[in-house]
Amino acid sequence: MKNLIYLIVLCSFSIVACGSTKNAQIGNWEKLGAKKVNYGLDKDVIKVGAREGGFKKLKVAVTGGALNLHKMTVVYKNGEREKLNLKHNFNKNSDSRVIDLNGGKRFIKEIVFWYDTKNKSRNKATVHVFGKH
Repeated sequence: MKNLIYLIVLCSFSIVACGSTKNAQIGNWEKLGAKKVNYGLDKDVIKVGAREGGFKKLKVAVTGGALNLHKMTVVYKNGEREKLNLKHNFNKNSDSRVIDLNGGKRFIKEIVFWYDTKNKSRNKATVHVFGKH
């Protein structure tokens, strides 16, 4: 019984630690960053950087509130830009489909997204972006 309690406490600390770091892994998805968004029509940037490595796929999750994503652009380390076809209305605590990036494994400099919120909830939404190597 004592070992079981120790294991539960250890797992709890691991989950909290992963949730508080930028590079937490969920399954085989690596968290690239998150941004709490403003109300209304706006644009935000999530800086990624080469230290996270190259990625082939992305996934977007929204927590805390609803969000209407209008467009998203990935800026690669070499300056190239890829506009992603991801116009989507996210409900609170929902996620996107898997997004395949062009050109195989790519180093991402930043991800720019344009969105609006309709103030349907009192909570601001947070956009989380995950990558898969």
